[in-house]
Amino acid sequence: MKRGYLYIAVTTLLFSSMEVALKLISGQFNPIQLNFSRFLVGGLVLIPFAVRELKKRGRKLDGKALGSFALLGLMGIAVSMSLYQLSVTRIQASVVGVLFSSNPVFVTLFAFLLLHETISKNQIAGLVLDVAGIVLIIQPWHLRLDALGVVYVLLATLLFALYGVCGKRQCARFGGIVVTCFGFLFGAAEMIAIAGLTHIPALSAGLTAAGLDTFASIPFFTGYTLTNLPIVLFIYVGVTGIGFTCYFLSMEVTSAQTTSLVFFFKPALAPLLAFLLLHEAIPSNMLAGIACILCGSLVSILPGLLAQRRAAALPFAEDTVKEEIEI
Repeated sequence: MKRGYLYIAVTTLLFSSMEVALKLISGQFNPIQLNFSRFLVGGLVLIPFAVRELKKRGRKLDGKALGSFALLGLMGIAVSMSLYQLSVTRIQASVVGVLFSSNPVFVTLFAFLLLHETISKNQIAGLVLDVAGIVLIIQPWHLRLDALGVVYVLLATLLFALYGVCGKRQCARFGGIVVTCFGFLFGAAEMIAIAGLTHIPALSAGLTAAGLDTFASIPFFTGYTLTNLPIVLFIYVGVTGIGFTCYFLSMEVTSAQTTSLVFFFKPALAPLLAFLLLHEAIPSNMLAGIACILCGSLVSILPGLLAQRRAAALPFAEDTVKEEIEI
């Protein structure tokens, strides 16, 4: 269990620093290029763990499974994470980090709508608090944030939640780390294929004329310097590779419910790191929004954690009673 909490601590720190790291190199890379590069490296890092999981479960990948991984990669990596990447170029890293942390509650909502899973009163309360937190941060009544940046991060959050729910059946069959690994690899491959198409002169000219310069002639290897290489490696290997590996290793030794603590601490830690490293201000409306999202996460997570603790303590109590009876 201690090892599991160590994995959770490492994951929380790495995930919370993601937006700050992206902001530090914002403008030096094409966002789509950065996206497919980091998930390609992250997927390669996860391959040994995925192979081990497949052997442990006695599973082999067939065409149907690979097709589902390709679809998941398109939705959760190619589209969702590209929107996430674009949002960091338009609004503060702290805002992106906090808004994306509302992901688990939307997973609960999509699971209820698509998988017909039961939704408890505390999960509904958590959803309401999360939405209230988002509204407080965005303040649509006098929007000061870049509107397109807000749309990008909210769409990224919703799509990533949908990606998680749609991948649930495959996770039950192959394990979360296998689904994540091949989702990363397929998503990266799909983005690389799309990036190749943007080099077609007619398409590139059309995208530029439409004001979509970011998507025109997407580069593959430009932007790398000795100065930004440490940050790039931190994002590719640290956050994406090691971060996701620790995330799924924590699930193996604890549980999905306990691992979701990552998204409880991230809304508080991400703005703090942005304040310390990027000197981004934390206005009062953001503090109020963070408080709502933290409360929403706590309301959603705490009952499950308490139930797990009671279940873990029950065998010990039963053994104690048996020993007293024998005496």
